[in-house]
Amino acid sequence: MSIEIGGFFGFILLVLDVWAIISIVQSRTSTGAKVFWVVLVLLLPLLGLLIWFLAGPKA
Repeated sequence: MSIEIGGFFGFILLVLDVWAIISIVQSRTSTGAKVFWVVLVLLLPLLGLLIWFLAGPKA
């Protein structure tokens, strides 16, 4: 059962990370800030997503 739950939450995390990266790339921030946020989300998928959601550039 834990494999099924882990797989489901892993898929949800993947979808949220892809959404975050698309939002970052489409934002009006500088290129350096975009690179920073994308690298953070890629290296730390859950923590990077949470940090971006709380402290990232707003639209």
